[in-house]
Amino acid sequence: MRNWFGRWRAQGAGDRAPASAASGLDSALFALAPQGLDDAVMVPWEARAAELGARSIAAAPAVETLKTLWARDRHMGSLEPGEVQRLQRFLQFVAVGAGREIIRQHEYGNFMVVLLRGAMAVDRCQPWGERLRLAESRPGEILGEMSLLDSGVRFSACTTLTDCDVAALSAEAMDEMMRSDPRLAAAIATLLARKLSLRLRAVSARLSDRPH
Repeated sequence: MRNWFGRWRAQGAGDRAPASAASGLDSALFALAPQGLDDAVMVPWEARAAELGARSIAAAPAVETLKTLWARDRHMGSLEPGEVQRLQRFLQFVAVGAGREIIRQHEYGNFMVVLLRGAMAVDRCQPWGERLRLAESRPGEILGEMSLLDSGVRFSACTTLTDCDVAALSAEAMDEMMRSDPRLAAAIATLLARKLSLRLRAVSARLSDRPH
């Protein structure tokens, strides 16, 4: 995955990366569009938030909610409360109304969201036209992490079923985390990759059982 871990090892054990390590191509590792992709087709978080009419919510209570939710998650629960607290400056906390498509299938995106309150549907349109409900997400769950990690095409659509509060992490914020808090960035990327692998295995098994 773009040799993240080799780069973090090269930065040493300090909590702040040296300035030289954040120069050039690596300074925009996550925000970099895939080769050959026109930047105009990439949908950044700021554009999607404006389209959704997302409203900012107070960060302090939102991050406390995130701590509580992730403490119950068998993967994200490995983060210390202080590490989740350090995430606050990299996240955007917003409220979104019901019936809004936060993530669209087949678009290119470079952000993920964590559901803090409410419910969200995860659907995929199959090649033969069926719209398959993959899951209904609960608070604490992460959505869109695949495209955050590789700036690639979205696998499914995520739509709010109720009024929702979410925390958004953009590619630009992830790059800033890599520069200013590389240990936290390494922990987050590792956990996201692990959760993503497990989720893709489960979805693949489910889709393979569906009639064509």
